[in-house]
Amino acid sequence: MQSPLPMAAALPAWLKPARRATRLIFLLSGIAMSAWAPMVPYAKSRLGLDDAQLGLILLAFGGGSILSMPLTGWLVHHVGMRKVIVGAGVALCTVPPLLAWAPTANVLIFGLLYFGMALGAINVAMNAHAVEVERSDGRALMSGFHGLFSLGGLTGAAAVSALLATGLPLLACSAAVSTVLAAIVVSQRDKLLDHVHDEAAERPPLRLPGTMAVLLGLLCFASFMAEGSMLDWSALFLRDFRDVAASAAGIGYACFSIAMASGRLIGDRMIQRLGPVRMVRFGAALAAAGFAVVAVVPWATASLIGFVLIGLGASNIVPVMFSAAGRLPGASPAMSLAAVTVLGYAGLLIGPALIGFISNASSLAWAMVFLAGLLVVVMASARIVRR
Repeated sequence: MQSPLPMAAALPAWLKPARRATRLIFLLSGIAMSAWAPMVPYAKSRLGLDDAQLGLILLAFGGGSILSMPLTGWLVHHVGMRKVIVGAGVALCTVPPLLAWAPTANVLIFGLLYFGMALGAINVAMNAHAVEVERSDGRALMSGFHGLFSLGGLTGAAAVSALLATGLPLLACSAAVSTVLAAIVVSQRDKLLDHVHDEAAERPPLRLPGTMAVLLGLLCFASFMAEGSMLDWSALFLRDFRDVAASAAGIGYACFSIAMASGRLIGDRMIQRLGPVRMVRFGAALAAAGFAVVAVVPWATASLIGFVLIGLGASNIVPVMFSAAGRLPGASPAMSLAAVTVLGYAGLLIGPALIGFISNASSLAWAMVFLAGLLVVVMASARIVRR
């Protein structure tokens, strides 16, 4: 049997630094996204918004992502992954102070639109980068990359909450986040790959996405809506329904992120053992149970346990979908991922407003029940991810 040493030596020299850079860019994206979660109650109080008004304003975040993703697929395809990732990363560095400062609803809308565009661009580009690194490495790596995104989610939410608990002004906390993001971009920009090395990538596919891409995107829609609810509403739920102080309410998203990171860091091995279909079924069922616990059991500790179940259950659904999208025949990974993520991130566009309307009409607990129902649909549709 051939020794693994020659195989490792045969790997291209650029692969190890590119793999590390991919992990750090996923980490950057998670930090940037989750740092917003502890800021939501402050923005709501500062601007005097009710749940429905906040839900409408949050449309700008998902809207920015939807606007940037189709263009990002084209840009990655033609100008390369490195330029897009670095450009979007620099844009993300300026987002936290803008959101922390926003003195009016219009400024907050602009900030969230800008935030969504930058985050949407880096998500398409970094997933295309991950597909290329995974293909070149020859091992399943996608869940691990997404695990770093989740670790970033933990780091961003927990760090901002901890800084706020010390009494540091919100604007100073946001500036600290921006400094960390800038350090990652500067240190990794030269280690990122430029173009996808794939014959299909040389021919820009201008046709509409196929049925498989649409179905994968619809499943991502439900999954992103569930994940987005943790970002936008977990802190408010703990503060308004479980009597948790605003400065500590970000712990809900931190618990969700810990669980999601843990699930994703072992996800590649779990998917190999269970297969993608059973992994999606099990994960969706567990996440649905978590939402039910959050909605029904009236204790803060039980809600935190529910957030953990949601994180564990949802952890590997999106990586399975993205990995499948990156392998769709007849199109470059960037273009396929752009098509799937546009549909998936529509969950972030529609979800916050829909949850706000449900909450305004009944309660935020009933909105959690609605999300549990969506995950049951994902569980029933899991066969679509069969290889």
